[in-house]
Amino acid sequence: MFQMKNFLIDYKLIIIILLISGLFAMNYNVLILGFDADFFGIIFSVGLFIFGSRKTDLKVNYLLILFILILEFVSFRLHTKSLHFLSILLFICLIYNEITSKFSFIAFISILMFSTIFNKFFEHLTSEIKQNLCYLVFVTLKDFLNINRIEGVNFFIKNSKITIDTACMGLSMFKTGLLTGALLLTLEEKKQNKYFGIIQIIGFCLFTIIMNIISNYFRIVTLIILSCTQENTLHYLVGMLCFAFYQVLPMLLIVKYINPKIKNLENKLDLKNFKNVSSIKLNFKNLIGILSTLIIIFITSLEIKNIKNNDLLLNLNSKYNLKKGIWFSKEVFKIETSEKLIYIKTPIHNPLICWTGDGFKITESRQILKNNEKIWYNKMEKNNIQYQSIWWYECGNKKYTSFIEVMFMRLVCNEPIRLINETSRL
Repeated sequence: MFQMKNFLIDYKLIIIILLISGLFAMNYNVLILGFDADFFGIIFSVGLFIFGSRKTDLKVNYLLILFILILEFVSFRLHTKSLHFLSILLFICLIYNEITSKFSFIAFISILMFSTIFNKFFEHLTSEIKQNLCYLVFVTLKDFLNINRIEGVNFFIKNSKITIDTACMGLSMFKTGLLTGALLLTLEEKKQNKYFGIIQIIGFCLFTIIMNIISNYFRIVTLIILSCTQENTLHYLVGMLCFAFYQVLPMLLIVKYINPKIKNLENKLDLKNFKNVSSIKLNFKNLIGILSTLIIIFITSLEIKNIKNNDLLLNLNSKYNLKKGIWFSKEVFKIETSEKLIYIKTPIHNPLICWTGDGFKITESRQILKNNEKIWYNKMEKNNIQYQSIWWYECGNKKYTSFIEVMFMRLVCNEPIRLINETSRL
């Protein structure tokens, strides 16, 4: 036991490099999926974590291990690759923290924001956020532009209809704003050789989110005034100018008033000397923590590699004639009749995102009651043809309107879940 302990300590760096390399090789497909979503943002955030980390006496390693345990448990039960990818990123942060006792709360938040799980969460809130913003714009401009009425994201002004595109939600600008804020805070810390407190960091993040909402608000107002809602040079220019004036400039100003107060007391490490790097403190207890976490990630990796049976049609309502349906893909079953088009899909396929991707314009989206159960109802159009669509999540034949809620039920009950979407012409 003593010899094994000495072996692990003596060859710690080689062991860690081999562990990370093996983990990456095993999760190649998961990494490709994750990096495809936000390659630059993820790489920049991890780089910022290493660049901006500071010595801390807080037991951050326990927090990271707790995060990884939760993410891997959910990933194991639900085969969620996005959560598994995030846990791998956090594992890298854990190793860095165990070796150097350094941590960057700023970059940690940035990593969470650029994870694919945040993308999915934001996508499922896009419709509600966009409609609330559009209604706020309508209340602001109705007395100035003589707007007749608003239907969802459609503004009717005189004899014309102006539709606000989903891109106006500014998801990319939202994350870019947070990344810019993280960079500004880190550079300010390096400049003053002091660090921001947790409350200061959280407060700055909340400020950035508020300014993003204001930026999107004025972006929509400007586009309506200019009658420019189609994607063109002017459309993108308005987006960039609003981002600069309502996000970047306010962040540059406020960062000067939240001066870092925590002094930097750490001894500088000469990275030019490899001996200093190899002598970084990493005791046997640290290695046990890393190895234990690695085993959990390894088990989850094996489970995710297994082919998952979605059981989309298991215990499906008998009113759906499966003989008329075909498998569009492994995650989508399609039934087409003379009256309606029915899709039975995995919950990750949000209909609003799918329809928008096929060129449909969503004009209205709201919750309604059907047989005393809440479901989603939306109107849409394409090529001047109007459609209506109802959809819901289903678990154990019970309907849900929340993606998070149905995933939680799947986690607890371990029953098949699906999304049912019925569409017909008006």
